[in-house]
Amino acid sequence: MSSSAAAMNQFLAGIEKRAYGMARIAVGNSEDALDIVQNSMLMLVRKYAHKPEPEWAPIFYRILQNTITDFHRKRARHRKLFFRGSFRDSDGEAEDVAELHAGRASDEPERRSLLDAASGHLMDSLAALPKRQQQAFMLRAWEGLSVADTATSMRCSSGSVKTHYSRAVHRLRELLGDHWS
Repeated sequence: MSSSAAAMNQFLAGIEKRAYGMARIAVGNSEDALDIVQNSMLMLVRKYAHKPEPEWAPIFYRILQNTITDFHRKRARHRKLFFRGSFRDSDGEAEDVAELHAGRASDEPERRSLLDAASGHLMDSLAALPKRQQQAFMLRAWEGLSVADTATSMRCSSGSVKTHYSRAVHRLRELLGDHWS
């Protein structure tokens, strides 16, 4: 295996769980989220592996967000054709947030219970944000991308990233209230 291929494998392994968490929140279904992440990773490897390593993260997140957008468009078309009422996700599987962010919780049962409840509330609050605010928050806060890299990933200006991120933070503070002081 070449050093470039090894670097790509290491990059993908490092972002896999976080990308899954982002996709899971965006689409509300574990299986669809896995498909989205896998397709995004494959596209990165097939079309952009030749790019310099520092460009991989913004490119990957742009691909991921575009794939999520495509998923929503397809689902909306499907609903128009086949459903008259509201579409409810049949996926009842709860995601363990601690698995997505390993090492953050204590093993004490009471603390674990409180953290699980707060994490569930955080996931619900993130899912309630408008799409662009959700993207900006996750790319900046969870992934630690710079404003410029986030703007590249979201295909918007740096000013728009700052606005979306600020609105997301303010809205999350409102929604989370006492859970995350």
